[in-house]
Amino acid sequence: MHGKILIIDPIATNRIVLKVKLSAAHYDVHQAKTIQQALETIVAEVPDVIMTAAELPDGSAVDLGAAVKRLIAGRDIPMIAIEHDNNYARRLHLLAAGFDDVLSKPLDDTLTLARVRSLVRVSNSASEWRMRDDTSRALGLAEGAALFERTPCVTLISSDMIANAKWAHKLQKELGSKITSAKPEDDLTPQSKSGNSHVPDVFILHLQPNAPAEMLRVLADIRTHALTRHSGVLIVQPEADPNLSAQALDLGANDIVTHEFLADEIALRVNSLVKRKHIADQLRATVRTGLEAAVCDPLTGLHNRRYAMPHLTRIAETASRSGKPFAVMLADMDFFKRINDVYGHAAGDAVLVQTAERLRENLRAVDMVARIGGEEFLIVMPGVELPNARLTAQRLCSVIGETPFSLPNQAGDLDATISIGLAIGNRASVERFGLSSVAPGLLDQADKALYRAKESGRNQVTLSRPAA
Repeated sequence: MHGKILIIDPIATNRIVLKVKLSAAHYDVHQAKTIQQALETIVAEVPDVIMTAAELPDGSAVDLGAAVKRLIAGRDIPMIAIEHDNNYARRLHLLAAGFDDVLSKPLDDTLTLARVRSLVRVSNSASEWRMRDDTSRALGLAEGAALFERTPCVTLISSDMIANAKWAHKLQKELGSKITSAKPEDDLTPQSKSGNSHVPDVFILHLQPNAPAEMLRVLADIRTHALTRHSGVLIVQPEADPNLSAQALDLGANDIVTHEFLADEIALRVNSLVKRKHIADQLRATVRTGLEAAVCDPLTGLHNRRYAMPHLTRIAETASRSGKPFAVMLADMDFFKRINDVYGHAAGDAVLVQTAERLRENLRAVDMVARIGGEEFLIVMPGVELPNARLTAQRLCSVIGETPFSLPNQAGDLDATISIGLAIGNRASVERFGLSSVAPGLLDQADKALYRAKESGRNQVTLSRPAA
């Protein structure tokens, strides 16, 4: 499943129609008729996105939003309200209450699904950083310093500089932010002044139907550049085009308005993006502070055992709630002592560094790889079932064994291989071992599978017996 969506609507037909469309896109859809039912559902399992009718039997969408914030303080679930008509005052009221978007009936399927995809990405990214933050706290590391509150910076991008000037003037009154203007062909790379990179918190892109490719290229550039990839992007598309809107959202836009520029609404949306960016920035800063020195292996740059085991526990905890499996691999270099004895410890270190690079480059960003022993590596892959986990492990054996390792001081190359023991964790694993023991339990399973791989000739993948 791509994500969990909670639909709240007192009318069964509305819920069913929306569920059919979302289920066809492989979302896990849950339903509720009232605020009370919705809260009960959220207690059982927090959804990735909430979609609600504006009016409910026991309150309004605004009441629902307030209740959700009280229920799960510290979490920010993306929310979409659905209105019967395009009423500007009600839309502003809902946006001011914290809703990410307000859609009007009849819903356009293309735009609705793109909006959901965009918000699921936001939710998944936030969950990943929260999980890493939880791991840091479990390790007893100090929290990062709170980010300095500063005036947000907004950059308007349009080929129509006259419109840009008008928008900037109106937004300045609403936001009080630093507003800059640019054309699509300008160099948007943040310039460094006195050692500080001035990175916009939010880009506002004027998407015009006569030249969409140019602005979509700008959007892609923003998302590609290391300094701007975390900035918020708001698309203003005065002439509605659902397919173009969907393309922009799928390329990484955070929000989109498909009507004329209305400064008070744009200000609300920009403030929401700024707030979400600052929270995400702080989470990233908290995770980074003290982590590298405390929980990273100084030779390879990978995480070490101190980080890996609590993080494995967090992944198991998440899997026990979601029901999704995860893979645990224990990889060990073959005949590594011989490399040290024949070629020297500098050669052994070079092999370990290059092995770490190959493992990291052939795994997803969400996967974890750690060096937990001399030549032993732990790999954890959330949300992966056995067939894909086995294919990944076999590919890792290939990328290690098929390319020679470069020795230091131009001493030539040497061949080396790796053996991998594989175990699959799931909700049943947590129930069998208990949450406090699931990490060492699964590691033991993978270790026994690794031992069989070594006994069977090395340079291969062996499954733990419970997963076979």
